[in-house]
Amino acid sequence: MTRGCFITLEGGDGAGKTLQTARLCAALEASGIETLSTREPGGSPGAEEIRHLLVSGPVERWDPLTEAMLHAAARHDHMLRTIEPALGRGLWVVSDRFVDSMIVYQGHGQGADLALLERLTALSLKDFRPDLTVVLDIPVSEGLRRAGGRGGGSRYERMDTGFHERVREGFLARARADGERYAVVDATPNLESVSRAILEIVAARLPVSFNG
Repeated sequence: MTRGCFITLEGGDGAGKTLQTARLCAALEASGIETLSTREPGGSPGAEEIRHLLVSGPVERWDPLTEAMLHAAARHDHMLRTIEPALGRGLWVVSDRFVDSMIVYQGHGQGADLALLERLTALSLKDFRPDLTVVLDIPVSEGLRRAGGRGGGSRYERMDTGFHERVREGFLARARADGERYAVVDATPNLESVSRAILEIVAARLPVSFNG
């Protein structure tokens, strides 16, 4: 059986990752590819329990390294129990956030040592990485405006503007450093335009074609 492909959608708060993950999965299914939609933090029963610790409570609940280790533990369980089994069965897996979010949010955003976060990633994932990472880029003010419209903001959405600006630049820096794995999409246009841009990138990089 042919192993499936693993796609991740990344970006700051309010960029539309959750909606675009669902739309990408629907397009892949319509093209005859069985998919699994998942998310981080979360994606497995154990990781979902850790998610509650990470996204709720006061902004200052965790120091950056503690927070990163919680993310890494959740991600290891997610990979072990959800992602790898699905890929092995030939499914394509699309995740709303993955390891880049930890490195960017806790490293670029909160100041944890980037080299230490890379070592933590190597420990939790070994050499496992996405086949394609699409970064949805949006100005911080617009992203937070959209996120605020959802109500019930997470700890991260309540962090200051400077944090979110560092997060945005962190994602863009990672994309600039590795053009083979990453692609950046402007997330400011309407939903349909962003979806089309994502499908064009996926079709150009991975073995799938979309009709219509």
